[in-house]
Amino acid sequence: MRFLHPWLLLLTLPVLAAAAAAVWRPGGGKLGLPAGERLRARRPTPRARAARTAPPVLLALTLCLIAAALARPQKISRFIGGDGAGIDIMLAIDSSLSMKAVDLKPTRIDAAKTTAKRFVLGRVQDRIGLTTFGGAPLLLCPPTLDYDALLGRLDELDAGMTRAEGTALGDGLASAVSRLKDSNAKSKVILLLSDGRGNTGVVDAVTAAKAAASYGIKVYAIGVAGKGDSSMTIDDPRYGLVTVPVTDDLDEELLAEIARQTGGKAYRAQDGGELKTIFATIDRLEKSKVTLPKIAAVGDLHSWPLGAALLLLLLESALSAGPWLRWP
Repeated sequence: MRFLHPWLLLLTLPVLAAAAAAVWRPGGGKLGLPAGERLRARRPTPRARAARTAPPVLLALTLCLIAAALARPQKISRFIGGDGAGIDIMLAIDSSLSMKAVDLKPTRIDAAKTTAKRFVLGRVQDRIGLTTFGGAPLLLCPPTLDYDALLGRLDELDAGMTRAEGTALGDGLASAVSRLKDSNAKSKVILLLSDGRGNTGVVDAVTAAKAAASYGIKVYAIGVAGKGDSSMTIDDPRYGLVTVPVTDDLDEELLAEIARQTGGKAYRAQDGGELKTIFATIDRLEKSKVTLPKIAAVGDLHSWPLGAALLLLLLESALSAGPWLRWP
């Protein structure tokens, strides 16, 4: 816990001094009565002592609590900073229309999203970004530690969202490389997921892989497609929802060459279980030292001393108005 304005706690010093003077003042009032000497010789009763000391003590505590509230007590519930173990990761996920195929349940794109979310939630201090590609690349989230924002962009990922036909595999990989090339992390990784082959775009996929290798970026290429042909449902403007065949067009040789060029590995996931296992394997990657930004979750606690001050004030008023502290 910390105080945002700790100097305001100095207000408690005159309050405590006044309370001490009121409680321990010498002598006291004298009764101008014939029996005054006899009454002063008697020891005060407990109720008389309480009537004398309780009000200034309760009021002093109330004022001290108000001063503490003005000093803004705060609780730091989370703090991350300095050097931490982590790597920089880019998820490059194919969003061409064929990712609607149902050989991975419920669809290829949904299986990729679900597994990617589980992967993100399993990381702690890794900066992770997201890019997608169909006929053109599209950056959805730069590398970040804000996993909530990243998961939100993963929710938005959908087949056909780039509104460009084809699979620009090289462009998608080049887009991911551009986001990691200036990173100061010793370990930089791209998780490339695709169900087809590069058939459009500007950058050749192998050329993009060589560029990744030159920046020390390792690519794990994952094919997400079952063996053999599949099918998918599309919204035809003339016939409505129709089921159309999807040809097995995964270029495993290209994915293997991309991984080989960068020192990574190539996989093929034919169902959701295999995809989960592949991500779990990649999740055990060696971590390196990176510099993390300072993040503090701060909560104000001023309501607690203010609430306690109000209760003490009500208690003092009730006791003074009742028979307990009234004198005589």
